[in-house]
Amino acid sequence: MSKNTATPKAVPALLPTLNDLPKPAREKSVILLNQVLADLSDLHSHAKYAHWNVRGPGFFPQHELFDKLAGEFFEPLDDIAERIVALGGTARGTVRAIAAASALPEFPSEAGKPGFIVALAERAAGVAKSVRAGVDATAGAGDTGTSDLLTGLSRTLDKALWFLEAHTRV
Repeated sequence: MSKNTATPKAVPALLPTLNDLPKPAREKSVILLNQVLADLSDLHSHAKYAHWNVRGPGFFPQHELFDKLAGEFFEPLDDIAERIVALGGTARGTVRAIAAASALPEFPSEAGKPGFIVALAERAAGVAKSVRAGVDATAGAGDTGTSDLLTGLSRTLDKALWFLEAHTRV
């Protein structure tokens, strides 16, 4: 996944807080979490797009799978945004901010080119890789709370990837 360069990763202005994490650790986590917020929000919208537009053989199980995954991608968004704010940051979660910051490539507009399951699997794998890097980065900065949040998200994404890949193999 290539990083979107439209949004610079500038050090965010943090609001005052009694949180005792060092300011550089909080800044690093806020930047990282806002990227995860954008990527996961975009992944959610890709899953909903696939859910709405899937056609052809295997329609019903794929329709249900995409809706289930969309829900699983949506569920942690509130925790991510609240962690950003708890660290003194601002959660950049508007549709426009997400579109500008997401590292995900555009989702294919037609089923079967290369296929919604494959496209969604590729994007979930990319987000999972970024999240795992974030686990290490935030733990290394001393922010174990964010590291723990991202560890749980990593498991969710790995399970989603397994479900998607199970549909592409016999």
